[in-house]
Amino acid sequence: MKRRNFIKKTAATAAGTMIIPTIVPSSVFGKNAPSNKINIGQIGCGRIARGHDMPGVWQHDVAQIMAVSDLDSKRMEDGKKLVEDHYNEKTGSNNAVDVKMYADYKEMLLDKDIDAVVISTPDHWHSQPAIEAALAGKDIYLQKPTSLTITEGRLLSDIVHRQGVILQVGTQQRSSAQFRRAAELVRNGRIGKVHTVKIGLPGDPSGPLFEEMPVPKSLNFDMWLGSTPEISYTENLVHPQKGYDRPGWLRHENYGAGMITGWGQHHYDSAAWGMDTEFTGPISVETVAQFPKSGSWNVHGDFMVKHEYKNGITVYTSGGFPNGIRYEGTDGWIFVTRGAYRATASDPIPEGSTKALDASSEDILKSKIGDNEVKLYVSEEQHGNWLDCVQSRKQPISPVEIGHRACSVCLVSHIAMKIPGVLKWNPETEKFVDNDVANSMLSRPQRYPYGTDYIIR
Repeated sequence: MKRRNFIKKTAATAAGTMIIPTIVPSSVFGKNAPSNKINIGQIGCGRIARGHDMPGVWQHDVAQIMAVSDLDSKRMEDGKKLVEDHYNEKTGSNNAVDVKMYADYKEMLLDKDIDAVVISTPDHWHSQPAIEAALAGKDIYLQKPTSLTITEGRLLSDIVHRQGVILQVGTQQRSSAQFRRAAELVRNGRIGKVHTVKIGLPGDPSGPLFEEMPVPKSLNFDMWLGSTPEISYTENLVHPQKGYDRPGWLRHENYGAGMITGWGQHHYDSAAWGMDTEFTGPISVETVAQFPKSGSWNVHGDFMVKHEYKNGITVYTSGGFPNGIRYEGTDGWIFVTRGAYRATASDPIPEGSTKALDASSEDILKSKIGDNEVKLYVSEEQHGNWLDCVQSRKQPISPVEIGHRACSVCLVSHIAMKIPGVLKWNPETEKFVDNDVANSMLSRPQRYPYGTDYIIR
């Protein structure tokens, strides 16, 4: 039972034996009273947490961040200070909150006062804490990509559904009006029958070979590595010890797959919204990609991916296209992008024009969606939508299964980068057709005791 509901129920049961004052401040039992607030634990206090997720939560009065966790004690202390400074400034107090710190997020999950968690960790630490949070009955906001592998993504979705918790994936383009508008126009036939979708997505540059360094005293490096292979520490494969610039782990395949998952889940999720393929996937994938020949960073650089779907749509993805999504149909085209919006300072934006929504005809953009036509889920802000759903128990705009499917498109693309030729994919079985090598890459070996393989469930 949620803490705030427990308080209400306990108070009602004990009313006959309690002395209730005749005058009660509205702040005690009002809409945003302490007993009604959603108590949030923040897991991971790095760049995306500080610049996007924590501000995304604390802007909503219904929630309060009451705890932080990070494997780097310096970052955890910075996170605590950031949250406390915000609430102090908001309330005009010097001690508005005393934010708890947990060096191990598993201890946070045992805290009965915490209703929900936000997970803003490196990619290889997404699925495991999300699964463990679901098993602990916590609602979850999970940064994308949903998983490191398709196998653990399927496990995550299944457990979230079994546990009945609310999970929102951080694919916040769904809460941007232009992406919803583009998808609605496409779904309602304003550009005719869609045959081609072109997605602009850059690769990552290579870098030098980084030397081994002493592990900082503030960092639990063994746990940071988690299920990935044990390697020597170097700052450029983890995160900066000073500041919160883009971390080096984003460019190493132990911890993610590069931009194909880093930004790919955003665009594949949005494209599926318009193509009406949110709960399925491509039936074939073919990829060419460049990889670094030297240096410590080893994720893909320039690439081109081709996906074919059962409904006849072909999707091309490349850094050679403008960053965004272009739907092409028999009667015109629609292009949608974030415009000038960036979640973090290092996010890629289109060069030149930053027009967020464009089309082959102004009439397409002016078209009104009728009462009997497809109207898509409306969300004003991703974190706020999640918090609303935590209260209502309705599904959020980016639920776990849709997130898993979008992430799967990224991951089958990454697998195809390593295997020449066309790979056939069965989105129902979530297996490659007649390709044992490709299927062996649907999961990764996990280093005990870390990883989803070792969760008691």
